[in-house]
Amino acid sequence: MFRPKIPTNPTPTGAVIPLPVEPTAVERHTPAHTLAPVAPAAEPPSAPARPTVQLTPGALLTVIGGGTAVVLVVGTVLVSMLLAVAVTASSVAVCALVLRSLMSQQNRR
Repeated sequence: MFRPKIPTNPTPTGAVIPLPVEPTAVERHTPAHTLAPVAPAAEPPSAPARPTVQLTPGALLTVIGGGTAVVLVVGTVLVSMLLAVAVTASSVAVCALVLRSLMSQQNRR
């Protein structure tokens, strides 16, 4: 029951045909002639490396709104986590005080 059942590999039913292996020869080619160095072509006058992005007023408002929403959501999550830690710490402190008072009353009797 607790041992895994590993299936056995079935024996091949058809004829097994080995694939032919053809040896490949390595041939070295030497270049017939060498190229002379070429002078670099003149570059166009200060072309920008990448196109500039122009935001329309609607797109700008969307970006600002999205950023504000992200900041509000992250802030809400962080504040709720801090509140959860504070509530947990206060409940642990109350439990410790109750246990301390019970132990001190037990020692007095």
